[in-house]
Amino acid sequence: VTKTKVAVIYIEGIANEEILQDLMQRLDLIDIDGVIEASYVEELILDEPSSMFPTMHKTERPDRVAANLLEGRIAILVDGTPTALMLPAIFYQFFHSVEDYYLRPLFATFIRFVRFSAFFVSLLLPAVYISLTTFHQEMIPTILLINIAAQREVVPLPALVEALLMEFTFETLREAGLRMPKAIGNAISIVGALVIGEAAVNAGLVSNIMVIVVAFTAITTLIFPEHSIANPIRLLRFAFIILAGMFGLYGVVSGLFILSLHLCGLRSFGIPYMYPIAPLNVKALRDVIFRFPFAKMDERPPLISGQDHVRQSEGQGGIADVVKKSG
Repeated sequence: VTKTKVAVIYIEGIANEEILQDLMQRLDLIDIDGVIEASYVEELILDEPSSMFPTMHKTERPDRVAANLLEGRIAILVDGTPTALMLPAIFYQFFHSVEDYYLRPLFATFIRFVRFSAFFVSLLLPAVYISLTTFHQEMIPTILLINIAAQREVVPLPALVEALLMEFTFETLREAGLRMPKAIGNAISIVGALVIGEAAVNAGLVSNIMVIVVAFTAITTLIFPEHSIANPIRLLRFAFIILAGMFGLYGVVSGLFILSLHLCGLRSFGIPYMYPIAPLNVKALRDVIFRFPFAKMDERPPLISGQDHVRQSEGQGGIADVVKKSG
């Protein structure tokens, strides 16, 4: 009914023809009365729409789209939508920022380490705290354990209920801040968090250290360049908190094992979601956690690109030696 125009963009010879044909078949099968936003198309062509993890990229930046096209990916533009869809997507790309390639490799690698560390902190910090304080007190240093016990002495709630209450409160404040007018949304969120947190501590409902844990966890959720990867983390955090409250660290480890199996089983247009770690491709690891210099990244990802895997001509890595000799 809406007659929405959809454009498929790729570079011939660099894009994978099998992925392109698969995409065109999926687009042809769409039979819906209207496409209002690119998310309509995204959900209708996903490999596994029931998974909470995103298997397609969304971006509003033209430079990111161009960079992905040069790697062999395919972009989808929907008329009237400011975002572009890019496929196939792998898990590690959601932790990469286009600015990583504008910075020196060493600093870009450091920033990526911070992002990946923030992923585990955001996902597991409240669960680990509950596990240690509830089941594994012997793993906490004595002085710290005494301080935690002194703070929790006046708290009537168990650590599990305390964490769930604080997480729900922060999620409510976050959502309220998004729905309010921008002029007052941020102010209301900050003031509300400070007032409610302070009042809850003074009332003896929660401990100071729980406020710190939940607040730091909320901050680490905001560090990811791709906001779509933060949503499943926010939801899974509640699952890990419940597992930690019921089974301690055994529940946390079991949850990580199940999560790893789920991620390894995902596909994005036939490409393994955890590539290049599962399946392992050592050469492709140069642009996953580390950001190698451009001279070392001379090939495109083989599973994603088409027949043209060569990114740059041979001998580019010797430019530095030439500069040294001429200097």
